[in-house]
Amino acid sequence: MKQSHGGEPAAAGGGSSAADGVMPVPGAGLTYSAADAERRRGVRRMKTLATGLLLAVAVVYGLAKWAGAAGAGGWTAYVAAAAEAGMVGALADWFAVTALFRHPMGLRVPHTAIIPTKKDQLGQSLGEFVGENFLSGDVVRLRLRAVGIGTRLGAWLSRPEHADRVTAELATALRGALTVLRDTDVQAVVGEAITRRADAVELAPGAGALLEKVVADGGHRRVVDLVCVRAHDWLVTHQDSVMEAVAGGAPGWTPRFVDRKVGERVYRELLRFVTEMRDMPGHPARGAVDRFLSDFASDLRSDADTRARVERLKSELLARGEVQDVIASVWSSVRAMIVAAAEDEHSELRRRTRASVLSLGTRMTDDARLRAKIDGWLEDAAVYVVTTYRDEITALITDTVASWDAEHTTRKIEAHIGRDLQFIRINGTVVGALAGLLIFTASRLLGA
Repeated sequence: MKQSHGGEPAAAGGGSSAADGVMPVPGAGLTYSAADAERRRGVRRMKTLATGLLLAVAVVYGLAKWAGAAGAGGWTAYVAAAAEAGMVGALADWFAVTALFRHPMGLRVPHTAIIPTKKDQLGQSLGEFVGENFLSGDVVRLRLRAVGIGTRLGAWLSRPEHADRVTAELATALRGALTVLRDTDVQAVVGEAITRRADAVELAPGAGALLEKVVADGGHRRVVDLVCVRAHDWLVTHQDSVMEAVAGGAPGWTPRFVDRKVGERVYRELLRFVTEMRDMPGHPARGAVDRFLSDFASDLRSDADTRARVERLKSELLARGEVQDVIASVWSSVRAMIVAAAEDEHSELRRRTRASVLSLGTRMTDDARLRAKIDGWLEDAAVYVVTTYRDEITALITDTVASWDAEHTTRKIEAHIGRDLQFIRINGTVVGALAGLLIFTASRLLGA
């Protein structure tokens, strides 16, 4: 960055132009915008006005002295005294204002050019001031309580257009999060969580309690009915297969017609047994099934050997690759389903989310206890942040100011407050003239 003759920053080759609205200057994060350029033009206009006023009172002083020497009358002494005091006031205020930003007339008078030489100390003081007066827990809590975030947020969320916006933003965030996540990472985490959870919980006692309740309520009987029906239908359809299986197990020295007769007898008895078990709720085999399930449920709960076998079976199942593949496929399916629902404006997910947002807004508007809870959560969170990270926040201010270039920092500050400071010069000229006139008049009166 280089300086133009008018003192304004000018864009160097390859940099941003003034047409961009913001021009970078040396120093971390420090910019010089078009608004700053306009402010500096205003500062120059006020400097011209203040300097012109100083020259004007100097001319008046010279004319008054000349007129007094020419015998124009006693009034010239009053005018000269006022003009002289005005010049003194103007020069004193010019020195004070100039000393803030640079050495007056290039003279390195002590305690001048305060901003460029004390920039780092000013940044540190600013950081301490912000930390003590803005980042204290009590100040943050009182300010948030006065704002009434719960009430405002509830009123905002209860409007349908705002609920639509929140729903859309949540859908976008959800899609983005699912897109960023890698399937392999999620599958590994889910698989590890399921395995760890399964290893930490013994399945046998819970399974035994569940099986006992099922048997006590007779819930297993429908399963037995279904097995009996399917077994009967299968035997009717596959008679030849059953007879061939029986005949195939007979000794080789028996005649074939004997094997066939035995097969037919076995098939008839098996079909009769299955038919009776299907049609008779009180069949002894059904009672045997009930007793077997009851005993097995008891063993699951109290028999150490049975419980150990179940745990080994559980570990073997979880270690199998097929189980991990099932976990992976489930995550892929769930992910695709969620992404599709988030993208569809008419999906059940988005409709329910929108309804929940509206409901939350209405509740926050009507329920004072809920508003108080939300306000308390927000206050606690804000107080925790500012009290925990106050040093980091103030260090950000201090370090940022310290990284700025001193010359451009001076120009930036002068562009913002220089116009008001020039009014000090004007006021000093006017007030000095009035004070000088008053003092001169009082001296004449006292002397008389």
